[in-house]
Amino acid sequence: MIIADSSVWISLFRKDDVEVAARLRSYIQQGLVLVGDIIMLEVLQGARDYHQARWIEQNFREFSAVSMLSPSLAIKAAANYRTLRDRGITVRKTIDMIIGTYCIEHGHSLLHADKDYAPMAEHLGLKIA
Repeated sequence: MIIADSSVWISLFRKDDVEVAARLRSYIQQGLVLVGDIIMLEVLQGARDYHQARWIEQNFREFSAVSMLSPSLAIKAAANYRTLRDRGITVRKTIDMIIGTYCIEHGHSLLHADKDYAPMAEHLGLKIA
């Protein structure tokens, strides 16, 4: 399955990154997309008003949603963060560590437009869609 990061959903909804949006549409048509709860949170926080938020919510209802954080995953995400930090890499956002670790632990590929995931792919085995 494919998890699309909030950066990709935002590009799709804003129509500003045609290439990544086209890739997401292709995965959607194939029925391969899961939506993470914290990704929904990030995207919905960026809605400009309640009308747009409702529209986004309706779009997300078309997909299977998953909870991305649990106590055991929190421990693994923190360990992954320390592994990267030991290599001189600092991931800017905790939420990206959670999303990346969730994908690693569940064998999902990540579609993204965010530079924080590159070191996770290189050093932690994150699969990039």
